[in-house]
Amino acid sequence: MAEEKYLVALKEAILNLDYGAVVKAAKEAMGAGVDPLRAVTDGMAPGMSIIGEKFETGEYYLAELVVAGDVMREGMKVINPYIKEEGSKTRKKMVIATVEGDMHDIGKSIVATLLIARGFEVVDLGVDVPAARIIDVVNEHKPAILGLSALLTVTMPKMGEVIAALRAAGLRKKVKVIIGGPSVSAKFAEGIGADHSSTNAVEGVEKCKDWVKEGG
Repeated sequence: MAEEKYLVALKEAILNLDYGAVVKAAKEAMGAGVDPLRAVTDGMAPGMSIIGEKFETGEYYLAELVVAGDVMREGMKVINPYIKEEGSKTRKKMVIATVEGDMHDIGKSIVATLLIARGFEVVDLGVDVPAARIIDVVNEHKPAILGLSALLTVTMPKMGEVIAALRAAGLRKKVKVIIGGPSVSAKFAEGIGADHSSTNAVEGVEKCKDWVKEGG
């Protein structure tokens, strides 16, 4: 398929931690008419997944992970203007955050970009966000959905702490909770009281869209 070479180039630029290459690949992909969302989900995201795996196994250190994230952001700067938002009279609001102790935001940022493209209003709290801060923002913005991200297995329990804090604040029944990260599972989600888990950005966003449709 004609698009494949552009997707491979984007993936390779991420894997090679090459700023210039990712900008070049992104510009060429957009110039060739590649679907911008596909450029993210099938081009750069797979490269980031491999980087994440190398970090988890100890082959890469935090420095490589940070650089890879910066490289992807450079690519996103080129691609973002080409992503068209779906029309929506009543934009549903979602709060998204990487939990306390975890400094990784690439997966979360991909999800946020896709959500915005799907017509959501996204309140992105960033990384290393304490449960109390998340509760305050949920209380203030009253989102339909809360998304929690954790790349590291050692920080995954923090997602459970956030959900427990939602219950304590009387907010749990008012918001759907989706969790994401390479190691999350349906069993883990059930154990901490989340509504859904996803290791795939596109699947997670589709679930959020389904929830919004169900809620009218």
